[in-house]
Amino acid sequence: MTADRALTEKIIGAAMEVHSYWGPGLLESIYEKSLAHELSLQGINVHRQVPLDLKYKDLELDDKFALDLMVEGRVIVELKVVKELTPIHQAQLMTYMKLTDCSVGLLINFNVTRLRDGIRRIVL
Repeated sequence: MTADRALTEKIIGAAMEVHSYWGPGLLESIYEKSLAHELSLQGINVHRQVPLDLKYKDLELDDKFALDLMVEGRVIVELKVVKELTPIHQAQLMTYMKLTDCSVGLLINFNVTRLRDGIRRIVL
């Protein structure tokens, strides 16, 4: 098992713990804070709302933009609380991954009855 696969399995396990505790229906920020805390409790390095500097050609964009979670500096976790994940959510995560040169990402929708139905793992 690769290190990234093992890490994403730990993240998914932590997300399942959070989902088991809260269930569906809360704000995304609640799940984000809870998942970051759960990962920290497991000794996993996690950063919330990681700022992303954007540049269009020679224009530095000063718009505030942040990734939900960056885990161990190598896995982006994008959280959602939506009726269902759509292709645009996956495309959004893939854009974040390309912008950060991060090859592994998790898309997690907490607004589901069974969390495994709301998880997508993406590898570029």
